[in-house]
Amino acid sequence: MSAIELPDRVEVVNIGLERFETAVRDQGAPAVGVDWRIPAGGDLDAVAALARLLGPAADRVDAANAEVISRLDRGVPMLLGVDTAGSVISGMDEGTILHCGPRIAWADMCDPLRRSVRAAVVAEDWAPHTEAADRMAQAGEIRLEPANEHCTVVPMATAIGPTAPVYVVSVDAGGTTAYSSLNQGSGAVAWFGVDSDAAIERLRFLRDALGPALAQALDGTGPIDVFSLAAQGITMGDDVHMRVQATTNLLLRDLLPQLVRSNVASIGEVADFLSTNHLMFLNIVMAGARALVEWAGQVPDSSIVTTMARNGTTYGIRLPGRPEPWFIAEAPPVQDALYYPDQGPDTSAGDIGDSAVLELVGLGGPAAANSPAVAGFLGGRMADAMAVTKAMGRICAGTSSRFRLPVLDNAGTPLGVDVRRVVETSITPAVNTGILHISDGSGQVGAGVARAPVECFMQALIDLDQRLSVRPNV
Repeated sequence: MSAIELPDRVEVVNIGLERFETAVRDQGAPAVGVDWRIPAGGDLDAVAALARLLGPAADRVDAANAEVISRLDRGVPMLLGVDTAGSVISGMDEGTILHCGPRIAWADMCDPLRRSVRAAVVAEDWAPHTEAADRMAQAGEIRLEPANEHCTVVPMATAIGPTAPVYVVSVDAGGTTAYSSLNQGSGAVAWFGVDSDAAIERLRFLRDALGPALAQALDGTGPIDVFSLAAQGITMGDDVHMRVQATTNLLLRDLLPQLVRSNVASIGEVADFLSTNHLMFLNIVMAGARALVEWAGQVPDSSIVTTMARNGTTYGIRLPGRPEPWFIAEAPPVQDALYYPDQGPDTSAGDIGDSAVLELVGLGGPAAANSPAVAGFLGGRMADAMAVTKAMGRICAGTSSRFRLPVLDNAGTPLGVDVRRVVETSITPAVNTGILHISDGSGQVGAGVARAPVECFMQALIDLDQRLSVRPNV
């Protein structure tokens, strides 16, 4: 029997576990890894649904998706002005508080969101202090409604009442209008889950000073193209979610001539606030995104996600042509995070806020590649930020023609999260976000990148498959 001769050189293509690829490289041999995963994690019902939605029903879904992507890419959200929530938001009656995320009962709310609701109730003068506001909420005297179900989006743990000032943003092509609260700034504020006297006073300042000043300024400027500013901000290092500093500066440049001419009595305080609030543009671009997905959400048979929001307890998504139901999973922790001193996962609340709508229109995670600020939360390397954008590309159905990434040779950001691709690859959207303290009301404790739970996408996939199966093409 002759001896078996082993090859002198080995070149490996590894499919599956990364450790085999790493072991080969550690021994000095070249190895290429293929990121392959079992479709749908091996769930047989989901695999069967994928087979139909990527097979017999694919043409129908793809045609709907093409229209959704077109609307997301060509719609132009315009900032029209600032008004009070009760004046412009449908269903915003006396005694109503709008909150972030899917619908949730008071008893199930996380601590930061409860604190924000209490602060909003006191700011509305429905209760003299937070203890009384808490009793009102427990007794069911406050009507708690998801902001998203009123074409409104609010960041982090924000809750708003009828007298709160809101941005008004419209997309003419779709005839849709959406709203968002004014950003409260940093520090001990209600949108970070703080219900102190100072946090409540900040809400009153927004209502009595900042809101009127911005309303007057926008009356002077006329409508402002929200996404045009966002596109410029991306080239200046913003992802226009976690970091919006450059885009905020561009907006303030446009507003400055009108602000200095303002006859609002407290314009000096307003100027002081605006000069220190680098997150001001966040709420505006959220409203723009919400107006856009409202239009895209009118297309039936699409697998593109048009709502994605969290309330710190649950995480929900919705599909076009399907305002109900929400597809719900447990809100996850923020996985890739940087924490303030003495803070960490044990002191952190679950992922929270409506700002994940930005990831649906090509901002936030899809734009991470060009933002050094986002890279800082992923280990500091731009390659890690690029990996987030590339992963989003694997689960999106298109690319943006207006949001360009210089660091990737001006490629468009990934656009339109497709539940089929999410379930098939088990890659879920990466959402750039802040982190709040879980229980003590001290506010923000860090920031990072959160991954959406795959369960809600699985539910949406099964629902879409069932709907198309009972309503075949004719």
